[in-house]
Amino acid sequence: MPRVLVVDDETGVRESLRMLLKDECEVVTADSADAGLRAMAELPMDLVLLDLVMPGKSGLTFLEELSEQAGTPPVVVLTATKTVTAAVAAMKLGAADYVTKPYEIDALRIKVRQLLQHRALEREVVRLTDELDQRTRIGDLIGRSEAMRDVFRSIERLARSPATVLIQGESGTGKELAARALHDLSPRASGPFVPVNCAAIPDTLMESELFGHERGAFTDARDRRIGKFEAAAGGTLFLDEIGELAPGPQAKLLRALQERVIERVGGSQTIEVDARILAATNRDLEREVQQGRFREDLYYRIHVVPLLLPPLRERREDVKLLAERFLKKAHERDGRGPARISRDAQLALERHHWPGNVRELENVIERAVTLCDSEVLQQEDLPEALARGVRTEALRENLQSGQLSLENTVASFEQELLREALERHNWNQTRAADALGITRRLLKIKMDKHSLTK
Repeated sequence: MPRVLVVDDETGVRESLRMLLKDECEVVTADSADAGLRAMAELPMDLVLLDLVMPGKSGLTFLEELSEQAGTPPVVVLTATKTVTAAVAAMKLGAADYVTKPYEIDALRIKVRQLLQHRALEREVVRLTDELDQRTRIGDLIGRSEAMRDVFRSIERLARSPATVLIQGESGTGKELAARALHDLSPRASGPFVPVNCAAIPDTLMESELFGHERGAFTDARDRRIGKFEAAAGGTLFLDEIGELAPGPQAKLLRALQERVIERVGGSQTIEVDARILAATNRDLEREVQQGRFREDLYYRIHVVPLLLPPLRERREDVKLLAERFLKKAHERDGRGPARISRDAQLALERHHWPGNVRELENVIERAVTLCDSEVLQQEDLPEALARGVRTEALRENLQSGQLSLENTVASFEQELLREALERHNWNQTRAADALGITRRLLKIKMDKHSLTK
């Protein structure tokens, strides 16, 4: 139940307000400004009803001291008609409203109810915002970085809208996971989520896949078949890798999105479309439009609201959280393997560039779990490229800190490059030299210099 503080020096006023509001809220009374401030220090209040003219400290002074505190409740000033000027001054100090005495009972009750409802909504917004700020996942998207929290906030907001969303991001950033989260949090969550990988369907079959076909529409059409648009009725149609669509299917898709109707291949009946459209691409569609590979009108039709997923290299603080999640998932599935990641292995993961993004990280953890025989995943269980990246970063840090000279750093880096080339070519010196762009003789000299042997 909300709590209201009544601050008034008149006993009759305090008691009448307590009786008026007792069924809707808990009423706390104070006979002076100082007593009111003490009451607020002891208990959180949702609303204050404040008399302006009181012996000792006035209501205006009360407001001045209250304004210095954080998270203060709204204040309604109670004032006599002849002191309305003081009420205006109170409004300038932050009072939410004022009521003149003698006040009308029903009007005051309605005003109190409205302010309490608004206060409750404000608190709910703060609670939800705090909850979202602390959240590390939404659906199967995981992250605690500010970049991912921005994504979570966008998904929460966009999920309630029927607008078409274009999800953009590099391969492996989780575009389908974002689409599923948008669906699961939307009013259409009880309907189907129908994904279509536009890159995996031949151009000749795309129209039938999207719109369906009638029996006899083509050689192998032995039965009527509904398409993805019909299958997604009442739910969400997700067009993944939409940038891969050929010009023909692009034109037919544009008509379906503009007119919200389709026709099955070989049919003449128009069918209304009742599906929210989400699309995703790892291409720069604006550039594709400029180069004539993607229809401009279709681009603007699907680019109603953009949602950009950041690459993993731009949110390195999420690498540890994701790696531990994938490790736990693999451990629970197999009932064996490492249960945690060593500090050195974690450092290698965080310093890697991750061109394949979250998908690459998951594959690295899967591979490491398969090779690791201990309870702790070590750096040597990771691919050599990750360990080499840690060594290169260590060289850079040692150079910058003055622990290594430039000459020694260059020599160490050269040694790393030579070893990498030799290992990649199974220590075949001729092929390794070709890959490095040097002669075999020079390679042999450098191998002797760095004491490199198989």
